[in-house]
Amino acid sequence: MNKSRLAFVIAFTFLLTCSGASAQAPSAPPAQGAAPADPMDPVVDRIIERENALVQAFANYSPLVETYIQNLAPDPVLGAVPKNDTYFLGKLDLTKGVTGRPLTAAPGFGSAFKNAITQIYSIRYLADGFAKLILVDGKNFSRDQYDFKYVRKEFLGEVRCLVFDVQPKARTGDGKFFGRIWVEEKDYTIVRFNGAYGTSDSSKKYFHFDSWRQKMGPGYWLPVYVYSEESDYGYFLGRRKLRFKAQTRLWGYNLALPDQQDERTNLFVESEKIRDDIAGMADLNPVLAQRAWERQAEENVIQRMQQTGVIAPDGEVNKVLETVVTNLEVTNNLTFDPPVRARVLLTSPLESFTIGRTIVVSRGLIDVLPDEASLAMVLAHELAHIALDHHVNTKYAFHDRMLFDDAKTFRELVLKRDETEEAAADEKALELLNNSPYRDKLASAGLFLKALQHRAPQIPNLLRPHLGNYLAEGKVIRMKPLMDGAPELELARLDQIAALPLGGRVRVDPWDITARLVKAEPVALQSTREKMPFEVTPIFPFLTLQSVTNNKPQQQAGP
Repeated sequence: MNKSRLAFVIAFTFLLTCSGASAQAPSAPPAQGAAPADPMDPVVDRIIERENALVQAFANYSPLVETYIQNLAPDPVLGAVPKNDTYFLGKLDLTKGVTGRPLTAAPGFGSAFKNAITQIYSIRYLADGFAKLILVDGKNFSRDQYDFKYVRKEFLGEVRCLVFDVQPKARTGDGKFFGRIWVEEKDYTIVRFNGAYGTSDSSKKYFHFDSWRQKMGPGYWLPVYVYSEESDYGYFLGRRKLRFKAQTRLWGYNLALPDQQDERTNLFVESEKIRDDIAGMADLNPVLAQRAWERQAEENVIQRMQQTGVIAPDGEVNKVLETVVTNLEVTNNLTFDPPVRARVLLTSPLESFTIGRTIVVSRGLIDVLPDEASLAMVLAHELAHIALDHHVNTKYAFHDRMLFDDAKTFRELVLKRDETEEAAADEKALELLNNSPYRDKLASAGLFLKALQHRAPQIPNLLRPHLGNYLAEGKVIRMKPLMDGAPELELARLDQIAALPLGGRVRVDPWDITARLVKAEPVALQSTREKMPFEVTPIFPFLTLQSVTNNKPQQQAGP
């Protein structure tokens, strides 16, 4: 990695993960009897009050935050394509500003990281970078600091909004937001803001961003997405230009396990049905005891990952995955007791793995797979591990092994397979696929692998698994025989869709981390530039006035 690229990666990650936000008291209301200077003045006062209240309320939550950045290079066919990438996953601690703990081995927070930036990079970044992407101004959002200009009314989803242009007043200092805000008309809460941060010092640079919130839980509009993009960002005195796209996602504001409330409610309630069900039951025989022990290890790992917020609870996406698994089982005369299940890992890197008889597929991998046959390829590989009895390590059946800090989740849980098991699973998976309803559709799966191999050198961080094995590492290393039966990869061919962009298939409820499928009509592409395989795109959620937890609206995919 050359010095300028390394410097950019470190600096941008610091911008997204460092803190320093504190709430200011709301501005004082106008004096009694004083006529407002503008009809919108009372509305602006309410907007300021609500935003400062959000800063205070935000300190009660500790969501996960994931940032994925793709640096871009011009391409004569596709417009701009990734040339390298970087990735960060952490958990925010908002009790003292905005700080956090990384869940991965990537650079995280701290003074040593800050010092590294100032030593090797000529662009200076302020310490409160990440707070500025999820808060308009976490230090002093007031009339003394900003001018507001009403623009129009506009709908975001079903939410009618008042739109204002916002600029900092003269001589109010650096790092002040300037851009546009969208304010929901009912309570005057900011639900979206788009722009950058102003500075009079040419040595300080800020990236442009588009920040979205959704209503959830107790009725707060909390940050969920930030999209950042630069197409001509100058640095090193303007002699060099950066082009990049980045997505930041926040989720896991409320990570209580879904059955905990029911268990507390029924803790002291005796059930005649339970007593009836256990009548006549006896100790498990040795075989069933071994199965139960392995299932306990499996359950412990899944529940611990759900507690951390990285795996979704049982939901509609699982059912789709399990339907494909059933198709593979039935046509191959496979029966398992206990049955095979599926779950969704909520992160972007492309990976899949098994935990006992539970198959886990990442949100990012589900997003980019072009069709059901390609999904069957992924699931067949994991089902092969189960059929070959590559079981979970039963050390996880001991509950003390689950008593670790969330930040250590990916270090404490070791689920990778050795190469012998991986090769055996590949061979078995090909057998399963050739006996399945997908056997005549595997050309698309092979084409997906060709597209992945073509792009793999530029997206190593998207291919670096948290818990599973690499699907590709510089080149495809799994299920390679499928590429032999695939057509040639034609990047300029508009109707050949080998892989999809990130973010188009799965939406995650930021409050309770349930996953659901995006229900959007297919869009006819107008140019090869719109194919965007494995790429970051803008995010346009469908906003609703009801909490996303209690109301599951149809979501739009990004444009």
